[in-house]
Amino acid sequence: MEILQRRRVTVRGVVQGVGFRPYVYTRATALGLAGHVTNTPEGVIAEVEGPAAAVREFCDRLADGAPPLALVEAVHQTELPTAGTLGFRIVASRGEGAARTLVSPDTATCADCLRELADPADRRYRHPFITCTHCGPRFTIVTSLPYDREHTTMAGFPMCPDCAREYADPADRRFHAQPVACPACGPRLRFLTGRPPREQDGADPVTAARALLAAGGILAVKGLGGYHLACDATRSGVVAELRRRKGRGDKPFALMAPDPAAVEALAVAGPEERRLLTGPARPVVLLRRRTGGAAGSGGPEAAPEVAPRCPDLGFMLPYTPVHHLLLGLPGDPPGPRLLVMTSANLSGEPIVTDDAEALELLAGIADGWLAHDRPIHVPCDDSVVRVCDGEPLVVRRSRGYAPLPLPLPLPVPPVLATGGDLKNVFCLGRDRRAWLSAHLGDLDSLAARTALARTGRQLESLTGVEPRLLAADLHPGYRSTRWAEQRAAADGRELVRVQHHHAHIASAMAEHGLDGGSPVIGVAFDGTGYGTDGAVWGGEVLVADYRGHRRFAHLAYVPLPGGDTAVRRPYRMALAHLWAAGIDWSPDLPCTAACPPEELTLLRRQLERNLNCAPTSSMGRLFDAVSSLAGVCHLAGYEAQAAIELESAAVGTPGDPDRDRGRDRDPGRDPGPDPDPAPGYRFGLRRDGEGPWTADPAPLLAAVVADVRAGTPPAVVAARFHSAVARLVTDLSAAARDRYGLDTVALTGGVFANTLLSATCARLLREAGFTVLRHRQVPPNDGGLALGQLMVAAAREGAAGAAPASPGAGTRGTRVHSRNTHSEEEPCAWRYPAE
Repeated sequence: MEILQRRRVTVRGVVQGVGFRPYVYTRATALGLAGHVTNTPEGVIAEVEGPAAAVREFCDRLADGAPPLALVEAVHQTELPTAGTLGFRIVASRGEGAARTLVSPDTATCADCLRELADPADRRYRHPFITCTHCGPRFTIVTSLPYDREHTTMAGFPMCPDCAREYADPADRRFHAQPVACPACGPRLRFLTGRPPREQDGADPVTAARALLAAGGILAVKGLGGYHLACDATRSGVVAELRRRKGRGDKPFALMAPDPAAVEALAVAGPEERRLLTGPARPVVLLRRRTGGAAGSGGPEAAPEVAPRCPDLGFMLPYTPVHHLLLGLPGDPPGPRLLVMTSANLSGEPIVTDDAEALELLAGIADGWLAHDRPIHVPCDDSVVRVCDGEPLVVRRSRGYAPLPLPLPLPVPPVLATGGDLKNVFCLGRDRRAWLSAHLGDLDSLAARTALARTGRQLESLTGVEPRLLAADLHPGYRSTRWAEQRAAADGRELVRVQHHHAHIASAMAEHGLDGGSPVIGVAFDGTGYGTDGAVWGGEVLVADYRGHRRFAHLAYVPLPGGDTAVRRPYRMALAHLWAAGIDWSPDLPCTAACPPEELTLLRRQLERNLNCAPTSSMGRLFDAVSSLAGVCHLAGYEAQAAIELESAAVGTPGDPDRDRGRDRDPGRDPGPDPDPAPGYRFGLRRDGEGPWTADPAPLLAAVVADVRAGTPPAVVAARFHSAVARLVTDLSAAARDRYGLDTVALTGGVFANTLLSATCARLLREAGFTVLRHRQVPPNDGGLALGQLMVAAAREGAAGAAPASPGAGTRGTRVHSRNTHSEEEPCAWRYPAE
């Protein structure tokens, strides 16, 4: 007699909203099994009953052949008594219990839906909200778990009979697809224009929007995670007008092209870039410009105003049906085929998601609005990715990636880390998972800080994490830190403050799965970070694990005259560096010529009297200084502009084996042998007693000045400078290895978004026998800061394993109890051998 068996199977991971229940249904019925499957907050739960061999096959192979968007993390089985169940069915979701499942990111429209979108015979022909279980909105429309239609912003759109039939048919691609809709029952587009904006009766919204773009107008488009501003990217005057209205300065715009061929007419894309462009996440991919643009291909040419003096163009392919319709389907009237597609916000504000807010806030920017009535529950800006050495380097992790968790090398208690004030991303962690939020932007505005609080609550609800510990940056003036202090006090939670560059290094360690059992040599280069001595750090070599750090080396301190003013005016930073190096401000130097005479006099007085001149060791500010000193960039209209233009100048210079191809060389490849470094392009290294090594840029600056006066092209100066910085990293890493016996180097901080510097450093370090850790899934900039804060805070609690504490003479971070009014530095318990 055949033996019957019944098992309960709990599947955890990204298994809701991706067609997993229909997949389970199909597999179970194919094996002749009875039972049911349902969504719960902890995952998908199936109970199957039937012949023992069939039950075993179902359980053993459940993860094989899962839907394309599913990510199975764990499958747990429990034996149950047989119940004599007949048939297999999908039952209503259960809402009780703590959330343990994962929500899928929003994904690009799949090929099957695109075929239907363009098929006049299909009932969803030209339907702007076509979707199925393999594509479409997920994270941005989820309001709670389990993931069912009533827990999304589609709850207000009852399905018509045709959609309901598809939804209930196990053989249909839309079986239990929660955002399923059609022209009869789904959301609808509307086009508005005028002052005040009014809906245009009788006109097809997409046709009207395309006509506005073709006429040179600026269009606000409601997308998955917020509004975009779009215009014809080939028209200089139009792009310049968008730049003026938005207050964008020279910061590059992202572009949307219809297909990979249109992208490759303008930029160089290797295999990894093509994979990123066409994958389901559809980030903005930064690609090196192609010399001569699209002139030879007959395709559209991007206007110079899209990305002035920037080496890269940022491209994405359409990822919603609305995007495809805007760019035009076969047979549509001609219209723009290359669009600027930039986040719809005022400078420094978060992306706009609310319809009424879009009409009000964008009234001075947009000429028309292509809106729809499906609410956006979670703001989610576009992700940005570069490729370095053939591997992805995430610059901004947001749409398409959030809220997928990252695995942690060690279990952590429930922690909320609030990140930094720039490129803010917060992080929730529990056990061996960390959830990074979508990109929130800079926290200068009240709207951004409100978004932090709102999205924090939403992600806590989705993940079920109730933080008992908070982590924040050491900077007392950071808004993210103040927010964490207020929440810690209100909730009676403990707050751990983490030094900025220690957090960067811990982030790289966590991403690469290091358990902290051995410290690493962490090279943390960025623009600004609050140091334990109160100075502005940013050119740091730390020996660190999760529990603490020792400052092994840093750039020599120079004055930062006027704080943010020096950041916006790189010539001030160049003059400050020259002043610190004892080099005269002669009028033949580009930075001196760029400074107005009155400001030059005041600046000299300011430096001599040390007025508003915080000391800084920032590598980012040194890049700014050399950029101005070499005559590349004197005024920065956006963050890191001077450094970006210096990298641009260094690409394709003599000494690069690909120089004959200029900017057409593959930007994701190793840069090849160093250009001639020229004598003198060196940092002076010194050490006072048992303190950290100091890297003095004075000798290097003298060499730059000599080159500039000799008429050396800025491109050569830029390349030699990059080479000198890479050699400094290698020399200091070798010194740390000699001292401590460590051979793993983590490269982190926003400066390492520079692929030329990153690739050169990695090659030289590997040649010297080091293991090199570089960011791939988490941004090297402050967008990855919260992950490191989380790991450091967990280690302070003693919850991140039994790794030894980090080197002596460093700091373990600052622990603040909400009931206390003071902070206390805690020395490390474990020390390296005495100096």
